[in-house]
Amino acid sequence: MKLTIAATLAALALTASAPLFAAGSAADNVTVDNPYVRLVPPGQAVTGAFMVFRNGDDKDHQVVKADSPASRVAELHTHINEGGMMKMRPVKDIEVKAKGEAMLQPGGLHIMLIDLKKPLKEGENVAISVTFEDGSSKKFEAPVRKVQATMPMSMPMQHDHDGMTH
Repeated sequence: MKLTIAATLAALALTASAPLFAAGSAADNVTVDNPYVRLVPPGQAVTGAFMVFRNGDDKDHQVVKADSPASRVAELHTHINEGGMMKMRPVKDIEVKAKGEAMLQPGGLHIMLIDLKKPLKEGENVAISVTFEDGSSKKFEAPVRKVQATMPMSMPMQHDHDGMTH
């Protein structure tokens, strides 16, 4: 009798916890496609990382943090038009809708790499890690590329990082 009760309790415990094992982490369900880091001129210590996050899950996920050994600071950012002036601003997260994608591209959402530790060279890879709302994280390599500007040159750009102007 004791064996039957123990077996029943074990089966119930496995059944109750099964959804936890079946549901993967955000990092398991979100892929990173076509990542790259923008090549910047010598002496410039700030650049952007761009990519597409694709969510294969049935629920929304959020990228809440970024990190890279190539820079002292990594922030999630976007561009906004404020009074005719394009400005870069940090965002608390980047949402990746269920079965959808989030495009990080010049002039929009991106990861800012601030205070680069050394000059970047075209073709080298930059390690980046992103953390999701559930605490899971994903590491990937992004090649450094020369990128043409996508915003009109007549549009002034202001980079304001808590009083630091670039």
